Amino acid sequence: MAEDIRPFRIAIPEAAVNDLRDRLARTRWTDEPPPAGPTDRPASGPVRPDRWYGVPSAYVRDLAERWRDSFDWRAQEARLNSYPQFTTVIDGQTVHFVHVRSADPAATPLILTHGWPSTFVEYLDLVEPLSRDFHLVIPSIPGSGFSGRTRGKGWGAVRVARAWAELMRRLGYDRYGAHGNDAGSIISPVLGRIDPEHVIAVHVNQIFPSGDPAESQGPPPEDTGYQDLPHSFTGPAVHDGARQERPRVLRHGPADSPAGQLAWICRSLAGVDPDVVLTNASIYWFTGTAASAARFHHENGRASAYPNPTTFPIGLASFAHDFRPVRRLAERDHRYIVSWHEFDRGGRWAAHDAPDLLGEDIRRFFTCLSGR
Repeated sequence: MAEDIRPFRIAIPEAAVNDLRDRLARTRWTDEPPPAGPTDRPASGPVRPDRWYGVPSAYVRDLAERWRDSFDWRAQEARLNSYPQFTTVIDGQTVHFVHVRSADPAATPLILTHGWPSTFVEYLDLVEPLSRDFHLVIPSIPGSGFSGRTRGKGWGAVRVARAWAELMRRLGYDRYGAHGNDAGSIISPVLGRIDPEHVIAVHVNQIFPSGDPAESQGPPPEDTGYQDLPHSFTGPAVHDGARQERPRVLRHGPADSPAGQLAWICRSLAGVDPDVVLTNASIYWFTGTAASAARFHHENGRASAYPNPTTFPIGLASFAHDFRPVRRLAERDHRYIVSWHEFDRGGRWAAHDAPDLLGEDIRRFFTCLSGR
């Protein structure tokens, strides 16, 4: 049946694991250019990509050697398989997801959407604390990881959101909440727009402004206290822009070279625990989805913006080392912001480096709305 939901278990062939190690051992490394712009390695804190040249080669080489020599994929595979996983076909596309039901039958269903180059792994450390209050659905965005390569065009935020609405219907959830980070912060509000009868509220890590990006340059005095948007967004904008404008140009290198894929992923995941980076890199490598995942930004960049603000309840958890939204622009695009919290630690991947703050903000936001 078209609506079949089937159990799924990760089982990467040993030949694929050995091939990965062999390719890593034969990597042809390039020279390191001279530093430019901000320093590559700050006095304290995580590795920071040089704004002009990207992640330092030494950092990528260290990670590649770890991936080849000491990273234990089988241990990570066993950990991932400890969570109940499933697949179903929606709109002609396989959708992979984790589904953890709370022991509380009255718990609120909650769908959590990852970003790029993250995967469903992003939220696994939040499963235990959040499943006390929520039935959790953690899908892989079509084109990413175990959802496999997309088979057609148009898999931007709107089409993904429609798939999420259908997934929640198939799981029997009539009313549910949505949370997202990075790409998930784009998809989740769209889900609230297209499924208003069932989405009770949306919680995100970023509120990206609609309209002309130029209006976000140089916040006026009333926005003092927010990070300068060019500083916090230029790197990801260039990074996403290359994939958005020319997705075919970049697909062959990451698909053929694990070190090339790792360098591209490190641009966004720098500072995250090395085994988390390598687990995500392994998933993209073994599933061959580096190129299809990149198409999300291309498809989404071609979509038309919504002319009207959202009206559902929305909550923000904004972290210290991430894009900081300007409130006046957020309130222009979202009429009913009911929770706005800014934290003094954590970054783009707060589910990894500030899970206590993110988990509690999600729990408090939805439980307060439901009155539980």
